[in-house]
Amino acid sequence: MNCELLYSIALTRMTGFNFQTALHLYRTLGGGRAVYEHRNDIRDVLPDCSNRLAESLRDWSLPLARAEQEMTFIEKHHIRPLLLDTDDYPQRLCECPDAPIVLYYMGSADLNQRHVINIVGTRHCTAYGQDLVSRLVADLKQQCPEVLIVSGLAYGIDICAHRHALANGFETVGVLAHGLDEIYPGGHRQTAKEMLSQGGLLTEYMTETRPEKLNFVRRNRIVAGISDATILVESAARGGGLITTRIAMEYNRSVFAFPGPVGAQYSEGCNQLIRSNGATLITCAQDLVNDMGWHTDAQWLQAQADGIQRTIFPTLSGEEQKIADILDDAGDLQLNQLSVKSNIPIGQLTALLFQMEMKGIIRPLAGGTYHLMK
Repeated sequence: MNCELLYSIALTRMTGFNFQTALHLYRTLGGGRAVYEHRNDIRDVLPDCSNRLAESLRDWSLPLARAEQEMTFIEKHHIRPLLLDTDDYPQRLCECPDAPIVLYYMGSADLNQRHVINIVGTRHCTAYGQDLVSRLVADLKQQCPEVLIVSGLAYGIDICAHRHALANGFETVGVLAHGLDEIYPGGHRQTAKEMLSQGGLLTEYMTETRPEKLNFVRRNRIVAGISDATILVESAARGGGLITTRIAMEYNRSVFAFPGPVGAQYSEGCNQLIRSNGATLITCAQDLVNDMGWHTDAQWLQAQADGIQRTIFPTLSGEEQKIADILDDAGDLQLNQLSVKSNIPIGQLTALLFQMEMKGIIRPLAGGTYHLMK
């Protein structure tokens, strides 16, 4: 049995503190097992630890028993547990301040694909919204075929995005608000089954977790954090899609929205977001591809086929030189770490990294890490 995984799962079940406190403990001490080993002397490593937190950390018997039960389930059902800061964990999500310690994943998609977007919106989408999703995904397939499409498997825009992704040959991942022992809503079970072989299902929740309202709000941060860009298709003046866009902005991700008819209930949120400069207006896939700098994908695919040759005396832009200097100083870094250190949004950064790869300056490694060629 993987002891680190066992203690990390148990840590997410500890009572007396919230998941952000658990994440702080995990990162400060270096893992779930380390937190367990310091359960009786936590103030030696965290002098500011509250009495309530110190007391709640003493008894791990119930959380460990529950973690053992969960590990038995995931082994039986071939679920992949993804621990924070490991190669398989979504690297875009790693540096988010509220990243889950453990994710549970079933599927075939690489969660660290070159491009990842999420498509979100109202559960009460109109024919207009459905048509926008249909055309966006179909056109994107022609212009930028290597994209992972993420959504929440909910009614409306979410399930529309998943189904059009499947129909167009994209891999698509659904982020769930409950454990992998059920599918909610039940009417989406067949689509979810298809996604297992052309994408996947991802959640931070253990089995026997009910799909409660708060869980849907919390899972939106995973939808936003795993992606380069969030695309809002239709939304009322208030809704879950707007929560996802707000979180995406906080994570320094690109946010796009389709405008809608003036006065239409499920276009109010999009129009308001565009008006307040919270999102870039798009009307088609070409707008998205151009703004993200993904129009060079055809060049990249050809260069991969031909074999990238290093330029002897490459000319670097100011931002490219900045990235090179950071990698030279810090060594290999993951995409999110580079974004934080360079203060360059991930969407823009991926385009810059592509150009540097074409010049033979950097080389991408496993797990979304980049290496400076010297």
